[in-house]
Amino acid sequence: MQDFMMGLYFPWYFIDCVSIKDDGFFQFEFLFFKDSQNCSQEYMDLIQPILSKLKYKKLLRVKANLLTQTNKIIEHGMHIDRKIGKTSIFYINNCNGYTKFKNGEKIISEENKLVEFNSTLEHSGSSCTDQKRRVVINFNYQ
Repeated sequence: MQDFMMGLYFPWYFIDCVSIKDDGFFQFEFLFFKDSQNCSQEYMDLIQPILSKLKYKKLLRVKANLLTQTNKIIEHGMHIDRKIGKTSIFYINNCNGYTKFKNGEKIISEENKLVEFNSTLEHSGSSCTDQKRRVVINFNYQ
């Protein structure tokens, strides 16, 4: 998965924010699934092994985020993903970027790590300084 998603031919799309609209940051994003429909049937097989590990009744959204390297670690602001449900983050590559929770806990980006938490839990992603990019897949479900 890492070789493909971080390779030359994966279709990343520029998004003019990271956590909330007009936050002054940017990222590249790929939407797999949103609002009960596949956004890209062609790529759903890529995430099927992860989906098979999640215990969900209803899939709400699945998207991949690519943050580019920065000179210093930048946290992109505390936010919640949804008002209900669960969030899982699957880390595609190793880097010194992380997910930080409001209580101060940090989850370092380690390839093939999956972290699950309540979607109402405030958290922030970060950039990285030791790799060209930080790539994660974000799953929201009930």
